[in-house]
Amino acid sequence: MSMKQVDENKQNDKKKKSFLSLLFANLFGSKKELSIFEEEQVQSPWRTVINTFKSNKVAMTGFIVFLLIFSIVMIAPLVHPIDLSFSETSQKDIAPGFDMMALPDAILGKVQDIGVGPTFSIGASTDGKVYIWGKTRISSTIDVKNYPIDPATKRPVDMGNVVKVAAGFDHALALNDEGEVFAWGNNRQKQASIPTELKFTKDIKDIYGGYQSSIVLTGDGRSIYFGNTMNNDYDEFHPYQGQLDKIAVASDGLIGLTRDGEVVYLGSQINAYSRIPENMGKVVDISASAVTMAAVNEDGKVFVWGNVTKSKGEGNVPETDSKIIKIIGGRYHYNAITENGDIYSWGSNNYKQSTIPQKVKEADIVKVYSGYYQNYGIASDGKVYTWGLKGYLFGTDDLGRDIFTRLLNGGRMSMTIGAVAVVISTTIGIIVGAVSGYFGGKIDNVLQRISEVISSLPFLPFAMILSSLIGNSMTSTQRIVLIMVILGLLSWTGLQRLVRAQVLSVREQEYVIAAKSLGIKEKNIVFRHILPNVISVILVSATLSFATSMLTEASLSFLGFGVQAPHPTWGNMLYGANNSIVIQNYWWRWVYASIVLGISVICINLVGDGLRDAVDPRSQER
Repeated sequence: MSMKQVDENKQNDKKKKSFLSLLFANLFGSKKELSIFEEEQVQSPWRTVINTFKSNKVAMTGFIVFLLIFSIVMIAPLVHPIDLSFSETSQKDIAPGFDMMALPDAILGKVQDIGVGPTFSIGASTDGKVYIWGKTRISSTIDVKNYPIDPATKRPVDMGNVVKVAAGFDHALALNDEGEVFAWGNNRQKQASIPTELKFTKDIKDIYGGYQSSIVLTGDGRSIYFGNTMNNDYDEFHPYQGQLDKIAVASDGLIGLTRDGEVVYLGSQINAYSRIPENMGKVVDISASAVTMAAVNEDGKVFVWGNVTKSKGEGNVPETDSKIIKIIGGRYHYNAITENGDIYSWGSNNYKQSTIPQKVKEADIVKVYSGYYQNYGIASDGKVYTWGLKGYLFGTDDLGRDIFTRLLNGGRMSMTIGAVAVVISTTIGIIVGAVSGYFGGKIDNVLQRISEVISSLPFLPFAMILSSLIGNSMTSTQRIVLIMVILGLLSWTGLQRLVRAQVLSVREQEYVIAAKSLGIKEKNIVFRHILPNVISVILVSATLSFATSMLTEASLSFLGFGVQAPHPTWGNMLYGANNSIVIQNYWWRWVYASIVLGISVICINLVGDGLRDAVDPRSQER
């Protein structure tokens, strides 16, 4: 290649780069400051609008914040989907925070025993002290962190040297080295009222907490039950009194393990728990989840029975490399320890309670405490390892559902409804306004009278009546579509008036007359020549209508006439918090939804105002 050709190639490259940089600057703006003559040659109207909008810091801040919220609520549900059928009564109305398994520093390294409740845990240290952590508030007046009060002194009871602890659904128990049993927390079903019999029985082997119930196992093999007798099948005259070595408690039933290694049912009814598997041989350990029972025989084989379902997976016992010697039950899962010190877990895993961390597998775990959705592993050096449910970022609602998950999925639903409604209303408004403004005459009169009739309808009452009359016969998905259509069909009148006014002012201009003279079809003149010149007004109106549609959907859902549960929207999340008790005691159920809805609407309005200022240069002078 000659030097002349090289120079020509360089010149062509420079020209290409100059053209591309000019084109990029024309479309998207440039950091280089241009002279006034270059500005007149390069800057297009749309670039002027973009630059004006970018210079509006308030509008840009609103745009960035809304874009961030929009991206999160659209993408996050794909990674963090929602189970619409999920509910968990043991996790209802839990405050935000991740402290459910945050053990106090004072008990670390000297754990003697741990009892696990739905949202709290209680521990006894090797020096006999009691510690409670997690979400300990049961109600507005009951907190299990408050130890039992001595009626005589009105001060917390001195429990002495505590050696065992247990946690029930809403109460706690403790046993000291002198055989005294203490109970506190919710006492509505007398589950925290110590029976007179126990005050004269000092030979106590173990204590257990259940659903509104407490059970004590004496040293001579007897079981003493106190608490709710309606929801729990227990027979105080069962034939195994004096033979028991261990007890396992489900949510509504009890089994026992005799000293001879036989599993027995301690109730009087025939149910799933009483159908104990045959030929188990000599059993060495038993346990229970909320709805199942489990036993391990001397050969290490695990048997699970009760209300076993595939969805929970409690019956899917894994294969182990060595013999299982101990089993510990949680809410819907089990942990097992083998003779080699390995830990296995199976069952429900919605809170990662059945996923054993690698650091736990590598540690020398000698004890495991489980219950509900929390797990504690105690290593040989006294170090405590935890896995499972630590808490909730935004708390839970009255059905135990994670508010953060519902907020993400509800945001996608709210914004989708708002966007579809805007598309419908904008499409109708553009067509009606353009046709009415361009053709005028009778067509204009008819379309404007129809618009006035629709705009005169009281929107919220009409939407509520229509939704209640038609929506009751529809599925949840059909009802969501109905809300979108109602919002779209009833909110186009304002936009059509704006479009009509713009078309009326533009249709007599020279380029429209020229298009008519060239024989261009009228529909092409309207939609290809006139509308592009009024698109800025449409864009601003659609942006502001998006915020209005979101607020309207939220209002309908808040009033109970919009999207119905279990499908979440920001509006019906607020509807679920529409009473004074929730507002006063469970602030997280309404604060987060109202904040994110308010921020989104404010940001959309800021973007709309910024676009309106950018489109109308005269607004900059005001």
